[in-house]
Amino acid sequence: MQLKIMPKKKHFSAGRVPLILFLCQMISALDVPLDLVQPPTITQQSPKDYIIDPRENIVIQCEAKGKPPPSFSWTRNGTHFDIDKDPLVTMKPGSGTLVINIMSEGKAETYEGVYQCTARNERGAAISNNIVVRPSRSPLWTKERLEPITLRNGQSLVLPCRPPIGLPPAIIFWMDNSFQRLPQSERVSQGLNGDLYFSNVLPEDTREDYICYARFNHTQTIQQKQPISLKVISVDELNDTIAANLNDTEFYGAKPSKERPPTFLTPEGNESLKEELRGNVLSLECIAEGLPTPIIYWIKEDGTLPVNRTFYQNFKKTLQITQVSEADSGNYQCIAKNTLGAVHHTISVTVKAAPYWISAPQNLVLSPGENGTLICRANGNPKPRIGWLTNGVPVEIAPDDPSRKIDGDTIIFSNVQERSSAVYQCNASNEYGYLLANAFVNVLAEPPRILTSANILYQVIANRPALLDCAFFGSPLPTIEWFKGTKGSALHEDIYVLHDNGTLEIPVAQKDSTGTYTCVARNKLGMAKNEVHLEIKDPTRIIKQPEYAVVQRGSKVSFECKVKHDNTLIPTIMWLKDNGELPNDERFSVDKDHLVVTDVSDDDGGMYTCAANTTLDSVSASAVLRVVDVPNPPFDLELTNQLDKSVQLTWTPGDDNNSPITKFIIEYEDAMHEAGIWHHQAEVSGTQTTAQLTLSPYVNYSFRVMAENSIGRSVPSEASEQYLTKAAEPDQNPMTVEGLGTEPDNLVITWKPLNGFESNGPGLQYKVSWRQKDGDDEWTSVVVANVSKYIVSGTPTFVPYLIKVQALNDVGFAPEPAAVMGHSGEDLPMVAPGNVRVNVVNSTLAEVHWDPVPLKSVRGHLQGYRIYYWKAQSSSKRNRRHIEKKILTFQGNKTHGMLPGLQPYSHYVLNVRVVNGKGEGPASTDRGFHTPEGVPSAPSSLKIVNPTLDSLTLEWDPPSHPNGVLTEYTLRYQPINSTHELGPLVDLKIPANKTRWTLNHLNFSTRYKFYFYAQTSVGSGSQITEEAITTVDEAMASRQVDIATQGWFIGLMCAVALLILILLIVCFIRRNKGGKYPVKEKEDAHADPEIQPMKEDDGTFGEYRLFSFVSSASF
Repeated sequence: MQLKIMPKKKHFSAGRVPLILFLCQMISALDVPLDLVQPPTITQQSPKDYIIDPRENIVIQCEAKGKPPPSFSWTRNGTHFDIDKDPLVTMKPGSGTLVINIMSEGKAETYEGVYQCTARNERGAAISNNIVVRPSRSPLWTKERLEPITLRNGQSLVLPCRPPIGLPPAIIFWMDNSFQRLPQSERVSQGLNGDLYFSNVLPEDTREDYICYARFNHTQTIQQKQPISLKVISVDELNDTIAANLNDTEFYGAKPSKERPPTFLTPEGNESLKEELRGNVLSLECIAEGLPTPIIYWIKEDGTLPVNRTFYQNFKKTLQITQVSEADSGNYQCIAKNTLGAVHHTISVTVKAAPYWISAPQNLVLSPGENGTLICRANGNPKPRIGWLTNGVPVEIAPDDPSRKIDGDTIIFSNVQERSSAVYQCNASNEYGYLLANAFVNVLAEPPRILTSANILYQVIANRPALLDCAFFGSPLPTIEWFKGTKGSALHEDIYVLHDNGTLEIPVAQKDSTGTYTCVARNKLGMAKNEVHLEIKDPTRIIKQPEYAVVQRGSKVSFECKVKHDNTLIPTIMWLKDNGELPNDERFSVDKDHLVVTDVSDDDGGMYTCAANTTLDSVSASAVLRVVDVPNPPFDLELTNQLDKSVQLTWTPGDDNNSPITKFIIEYEDAMHEAGIWHHQAEVSGTQTTAQLTLSPYVNYSFRVMAENSIGRSVPSEASEQYLTKAAEPDQNPMTVEGLGTEPDNLVITWKPLNGFESNGPGLQYKVSWRQKDGDDEWTSVVVANVSKYIVSGTPTFVPYLIKVQALNDVGFAPEPAAVMGHSGEDLPMVAPGNVRVNVVNSTLAEVHWDPVPLKSVRGHLQGYRIYYWKAQSSSKRNRRHIEKKILTFQGNKTHGMLPGLQPYSHYVLNVRVVNGKGEGPASTDRGFHTPEGVPSAPSSLKIVNPTLDSLTLEWDPPSHPNGVLTEYTLRYQPINSTHELGPLVDLKIPANKTRWTLNHLNFSTRYKFYFYAQTSVGSGSQITEEAITTVDEAMASRQVDIATQGWFIGLMCAVALLILILLIVCFIRRNKGGKYPVKEKEDAHADPEIQPMKEDDGTFGEYRLFSFVSSASF
């Protein structure tokens, strides 16, 4: 089946509303080709109400088309306008547009009137609207004398403007002599009539230059009214004025204007009427006076105000509804309200309507013998009258045409012939205006023609509608058929949609829709066809969209946008900010896929859009950038409710910089005592803007506030005003009160003084009181200045005292303080510890016991006992030596202690002393003790001398610490071969009095390892090791030298050396993985150190100190 066009058959589906509009535009624009005979059509004309500038030439437009080209004529005020008789009037060639040259001579007022243009050819006549030509006017204000106005504070006032009537009406505004607009508010505002309304006047309204200006935009002129002088006087000024004009015996006294409920200044009364035309802006106004200033509210009785069309102007004194319709008729109520009452006014609104089209008549093309209709339907309020004209003549008096029949708003044509061609005018009018439409009937017999160009290439994005044009003309109306491909396959209605204007629509174009399409138009007079081509492209897609970002001010942000597109299309990528161009700033940089913004500022926040455009489609993706930072500091700090010990602080938050404020931090400065130092006062929630602050007496406060959000803390605000609180007695006493003597006969009382903030008043002093704790003495007191200590002399040694320190100032005393205990000064202990006993635990450790001294003899705080001990004599020899005294202190009331780190086989002497805060007491009787033998230290040195072919001589020095009587030396040795393997171990005992020993019968050219240590009766000491090699036989060495000079031997040795090197590397790697050096194993196996761990006992080992001195005694 072939797809054919059927008149008025339309196929529209959901989701194609924009397409509907597009197609309607194409259908309405379908015209008769200009090469065919047709009646005139008006294409351009001046507006119905045509206001001209009297300073410029008058141009009245009238353009038309037709075949043959039409001729033009004009009427003025209903009669023929003969332009040939007026030299100032010309008509543009090929046009009906009039040009009236008034710039050279003549006046615009001469040509004021109602003009109408007629375009005529052999097929009919079209007429224009009635064009009312009026010159604009900007008249001057009439001269008037304006008396100064004097009012009492609080009275209401209306300053009249009453501008001259101009054309078009003037725009009114109030300014002063400096051309500055006068400020307006809920109290002072301009009405729709231009008057300036004061709900109540204030002294600051006094001025001499209230000037009303009228601006006439058409002539670009401004007219000025005479200035109005206004003086507002207060009650005191008014009484002074009255008093100056009365004698002393007369009573006078002006009263201030009382507060009063609202009354309306405009409109007057309780009700008023308002009429507005459909489609205009409805403006309703209510301005009220009263004291306090009233607030205006609006409601619609029995209805609601339209949400999207309602606007408020002039501080809600004016209600505006745009695009008003008949449904907006009704009663509107404005309410003026203040604290003393309310007043209502009802405005009854009626919406009328000038005529508006329901269906305007359309041009009609018919072939001979066909039928047709012209329909003219309009509406309005009141209902418009419909009138028909033919070629500009009322149809009632026009020549009769048997093919037409008039039925109200419809003309019916039947069996038309060529003589039926004409232009019909429909006029719809009521008291508010008229509509005039031209529509021709053109009787033609024409074969089809395709108006669309041939071989147009259409490119469409896949899955979108494809629209293939086939504009056509023919009379009778042709039928349209579409074919795809060269074989002429028919297009089916279930896939395609064919519109009345010949356009073929593919609702969802796919890749297989690509191809050549043929449009065929047929009527009884012939056939025409046209080919077009269709290509389907892949859609452009954003595969990586920019993402929402939150960054701190000053940082860097990057948005990514990756686009995929059809290979045959070249996209352009554009970045937008808030739907506009990116700022012209070097901080913004764009590369292939990224937009980067550096050093981000507050102004950079907003919506960033990546838009990818090709010649066929466009896609976009957006992301929001939120720039955050620490808040701006609060401002406008104000102190209120100022009491002796509290004040209320109020502030205005700064900008939170897109991160909500979580808290406010309040700090204070004490300008009297610590100027320049800020202290923490309080913290409040980020939603608060006030804080009740507790204050201390006698402080000169200043406050500042900081805001904090998730990013950080703001800089501090400006400081508030200063606030000095009254003085009061101190509410606290000094802290850290102590009593400690520095001499045996005094008591030093110290305390931490109060700071200036804590003093609460001038004249800060301290009352210091003391008495013995265990006595019956009364308190002794003294008042001292603002110091931190007081010394009591003549006290007994180390006696407990009760102490109090109380603060006072010029206002009074602080609360009674609590007593603390102290002690008078200490003296050196008088008694030495007795019954000192020593128990030797082993060769390096001894335990000392003693009896404690009586506490009274300590004469101070017992800190512990101190043991002095020193090595007095070696059991093996006596000599003059440098003696080192060591000290161990044992804290508290200890009666024993351990002496670690003693030298074995030594004689020690010790004594014990008691210690207090003053120092040490006398020493106990010296007590000596011996340490037993121990194992010796390693020999001081070991060296190998005089090596021969089969012998080595060893020399050594005895141990530096024999720790007893040496009994013998032990020497162990073993050979080491070339692979570092150890041979058999040989033991040898050497007398203790020897320091040299020769080993004979050794192997020549052999390395030996030696282990050497000394022994006492207790055991073996630490060993010392050494290695040595016996010498090489000279004859063998000579032979080796001879061989070594041979070249072959040198090469062989190099190969062997390389092999050995490789083996050594392998061995080294293996040892690092866990292998152990054989010589080291032997060494570890024969090591025999003396290990004597010491067990600690809490408090038994004291604090260690070392004293050195030289003793001249021999032991």
